[in-house]
Amino acid sequence: MAGQAPATLLREWDNAIAIRPRGGVNDGHTLVIPRVHVADWIENPAITGATATRASELAQELGLTVGNLITSAGEEATQSVFHLHLHLVPRQRNDGLPLPWTPQQEATRVAGGGK
Repeated sequence: MAGQAPATLLREWDNAIAIRPRGGVNDGHTLVIPRVHVADWIENPAITGATATRASELAQELGLTVGNLITSAGEEATQSVFHLHLHLVPRQRNDGLPLPWTPQQEATRVAGGGK
């Protein structure tokens, strides 16, 4: 049921929450999640926009100046949780955290025959 899974709550708004994900990719990795259910970022532009606004507000509150804001729609795009959530991932130069389309992944993509 909603609100019953263990989580570290970082911030609450009337329309969203921010939590630390289990197994985050770095110490600052945060999920920003709308309180109302939408499956993904395509389903409801207003909810997606409001959730992105909350992620931006949180980034400013935390003093972040670099990072990724990531979400997916559909299994083919790596979505595994079918409730909209935005990954706020602080970054720093040479942090070793590649994204699938970054140069760090080129050797893997070419070796695996990916597009």
